Amino acid sequence: MATRCQFENSSEIGVFGALTNSYCLTGIGGSENFYSVFEAELSDHIPVIHATIAGCRFVGRVTAGNRRGLLVPSTTTDVELAHLRNSLPDGVVIQRVEERLSALGNVIACNDHVALVHTDLDRETEDIVSDVLGVEVFRQTVAGNALVGSYCKFTNVGGIVHPRTTVEDMEELSSLLQVPLVAGTVNRGSDVIGAGIVANDWSAFCGLDTTSTEISVIESIFKLNGQGSSNIVNNMRSSLIDHLS
Repeated sequence: MATRCQFENSSEIGVFGALTNSYCLTGIGGSENFYSVFEAELSDHIPVIHATIAGCRFVGRVTAGNRRGLLVPSTTTDVELAHLRNSLPDGVVIQRVEERLSALGNVIACNDHVALVHTDLDRETEDIVSDVLGVEVFRQTVAGNALVGSYCKFTNVGGIVHPRTTVEDMEELSSLLQVPLVAGTVNRGSDVIGAGIVANDWSAFCGLDTTSTEISVIESIFKLNGQGSSNIVNNMRSSLIDHLS
């Protein structure tokens, strides 16, 4: 099931957290509430790690990773890099990336098999993504937006893309990613999907403002609700898409 949470007073939890099948990163906040929501759900399975990047808390937007690796920007300090190395599971490779587009979470969207990247990303960075994360890399846009990490979120099970993505684009992305996709929103109508959701193959977290309709779409596409109410979800999803289009 998808869990609603907030970072301090913000529902943009994808900015302050990152989640994969082998680890979870959370920004260091004024309160432990955000961290404890993740810990309660995940700590039996994967490590939940307090982190900063360049002294800042927005770890979700400046890092990109999957179960095999984690990419961090060149602004990451040696102390932060050492802390992440010590905290991550043994099999996870961490790599500092020299890249002009340094908010890696905004320009790279990936699961354990495929990565979509910003059309202007350096060739060397594309090779690093491919090697460290062990994925096939495609330069793509989502609904005409080059910031693929901001406007879509996908796991090995399914994914959500920007609500204005055309059917043709969705079919193309779905065939590249080999997972089903749906157009949707989070946080009561926000189209910045990457900032509103963090998810892996068995759990998802979304901002506190997310409506029950949006949550049912999220749970359905990430297959978090067992065999439950798929007809109701399909009806809700089509009404949500009709409303947005």
